[in-house]
Amino acid sequence: MSLFDWFADRRKGQFVGKVIQETDEGDGLWGKCPECGQVVYRKDLIANANVCSNCGHHNRIDSEERINLIADEGSFHALDQDLSPTDPLGFKDRRAYADRLRESQANTGMKDGVITGFCKVESISLALGVMDFRFMGGSMGSVVGEKITRLIEGATAKKAPLLIVCASGGARMQEGMLSLMQMAKISGALERHREAELLYMPLLTHPTTGGVTASFAMLGDLILAEPKALIGFAGRRVIEQTLREKLPDNFQTAEYLQEHGFVDTIVPRPQLKKTLCSLLKLHGYLPDKQKD
Repeated sequence: MSLFDWFADRRKGQFVGKVIQETDEGDGLWGKCPECGQVVYRKDLIANANVCSNCGHHNRIDSEERINLIADEGSFHALDQDLSPTDPLGFKDRRAYADRLRESQANTGMKDGVITGFCKVESISLALGVMDFRFMGGSMGSVVGEKITRLIEGATAKKAPLLIVCASGGARMQEGMLSLMQMAKISGALERHREAELLYMPLLTHPTTGGVTASFAMLGDLILAEPKALIGFAGRRVIEQTLREKLPDNFQTAEYLQEHGFVDTIVPRPQLKKTLCSLLKLHGYLPDKQKD
């Protein structure tokens, strides 16, 4: 859990801008878009990658759904599934860190906040890491950092392109300096991947903040983002109080960052797989059946 997520938790899950949790109105077959209020048929919403067909609002999805959208059916093979976090500092705020871990593991069925592995996208090999915001706000602790680092090193060894789907409140404060060290470790692995002249693309989803933004989320050869995703380091209010000036309304959105050169392209979720395939082919990666 990041500091950002901890303060949101103290406000019982409510946070300005629907960052922590979007309201899911309606049960059963129908739902209501939290952005435009349009009543939607859930099967139609799922078929459209959980994107509202009326306003284009991208509802948050979990890591399993994300993998199913990106990878060819049955092609994803997970790595390091048994890595599990510990509590090296014996940290306790309102609750013990060990209790928070057990609760998140029970609620998500995950050991920690990222799934990593290799898959194929239209028969093109790809190293894939997917962060899951459900697990303590997608915060980056030692296990998240280790799994991503191992994925990058595996991609370098196999000369494979790499995609990391970022969704995080930042470094996990319950692990202190150990979580901050992951920034340097992952960045070092990415540098070796770059030296091998291999492609790395981060996909920034809502939200991507804190130490993740300050490290591997912004080190891509091509930086992709979903529409209207919140992307930043410090919170808006902190920046305004520090600078003593009002920020633009669309500050820290994917569109604002693209306009100012921090994001290369914004990719609507239903077009993601097609776009990834085109980018991989553009950089010389071919389907396995076409390789010599």
